[in-house]
Amino acid sequence: MSDGNLPQVVIVGAGFGGLNAAQKLAKLPVDVTVLDRKNYHTFQPLLYQVATAGLSPGEIAAPIRGVLKHGRKPRVLLAEVVGFDTEQKQVQFRNGTHLPYDYLIVATGSTHSYFGHDDWATLAPGLKTIEDATEIRRRVLLAFELAERRASIAGKAEPVHFVIVGGGPTGVELAGTLAEIARKTIAQDFDHIDPRQTRILLIEGAPRVLPAYPEDLSRSAEKQLHKLGVEVLDHVVVTSIEPGLVRAGERVYPSTVTLWAAGVAASPLGKALGAPVDKHGRVLVNSDLSVPGHPEVFVIGDLANLVDPKTGQPLPGLAPVAIQQGRFIAEAIGRDLHRESRKPFHYHDKGTLATIGRAAAVADLGKNLHFSGFVAWMLWLFVHLLYLVGFRNRLLVLIEWGWSYLTYQRSARLITGSTQLPGWAQQQKLHETNEPSVENEHDLGSTAAD
Repeated sequence: MSDGNLPQVVIVGAGFGGLNAAQKLAKLPVDVTVLDRKNYHTFQPLLYQVATAGLSPGEIAAPIRGVLKHGRKPRVLLAEVVGFDTEQKQVQFRNGTHLPYDYLIVATGSTHSYFGHDDWATLAPGLKTIEDATEIRRRVLLAFELAERRASIAGKAEPVHFVIVGGGPTGVELAGTLAEIARKTIAQDFDHIDPRQTRILLIEGAPRVLPAYPEDLSRSAEKQLHKLGVEVLDHVVVTSIEPGLVRAGERVYPSTVTLWAAGVAASPLGKALGAPVDKHGRVLVNSDLSVPGHPEVFVIGDLANLVDPKTGQPLPGLAPVAIQQGRFIAEAIGRDLHRESRKPFHYHDKGTLATIGRAAAVADLGKNLHFSGFVAWMLWLFVHLLYLVGFRNRLLVLIEWGWSYLTYQRSARLITGSTQLPGWAQQQKLHETNEPSVENEHDLGSTAAD
């Protein structure tokens, strides 16, 4: 608790940036309060493995209090922040109370963006939280169970269709892993359906998947996806998502389960600061990550828009960026305490990685150091284990990965919650009526090869 004399630093959000800021600030003569709506930190890069039954939620999450138990422990409060009074230097809670600060660090990340079609959210969930991951897992596993039930009753097996909208890292990871599940993990588990006939379609509006990566790695990723049995459509923009189908202009694609990986938007708390924001809601920060006109307020991670002078583009919403920014903010506050001038933030890019499936990945380590396949996959495994919070989590994940690699099995294949699949009734009606717009759609394999 505060002794009333030390500067009060309030951190909103316990993601990568917030936690790293708190850990570094523990070495300074300040009182730190960490606020979050959850009592745990989520390792977001591995959410897709929870969504595809490879890991359990507890293996990629850690209690915030446990993570911050070393050194001078900050105060941790489970609370939902709804706004700020930057003139009075107060954080406002949903219950009407407030908390004063001397320094404020806002690190609340991002959420899904459906580009003005928020009604698509119920039919095409995105992947940002543990809840999202378990919902996707439920739908994926339930799709096979319902197909098996229908086939056993009707005597006719219809293939399961997965459509992933968005060919960035999350979309590529989901598509590749779903292919492995269908072709290997559950291939022999059912009596009336053949999961190997599952059709997995990855739709990307840009000219290539992984558009932020160098072109050679994007092409390599697409080849690896094809090898896994994923059908890729580039230059295709989704115009409608409906029960049982996805539309892209005049084209209609059947979809048992649709997943969204196409867009993100900054947390709405960015706008609550009253600072200028970009079209995605990210706060336009100064070079020291402070808010214009308020040097005591910092914004970091996915919520901040800071142009990288090396590329001329805003820094990407990646964990390494948030981690470095969190540590930088602690140093900036330390310089204030010593009455020293602040330095501008510079991101040290150590490369980017994206996994596609078993022994399949791409790695861009800069300076034309590009790797694909098994070598990139091993790099991806090492880096993610390194960043995963907690020794116990690292050990459990390593064991799960080893078991999965040797046996193709996935240990978290649990269907929890409702046993109803959104749009399932409409899908069966389409099958029964053999609606031409869906059933007579040209072969997706041919489309993917165009």
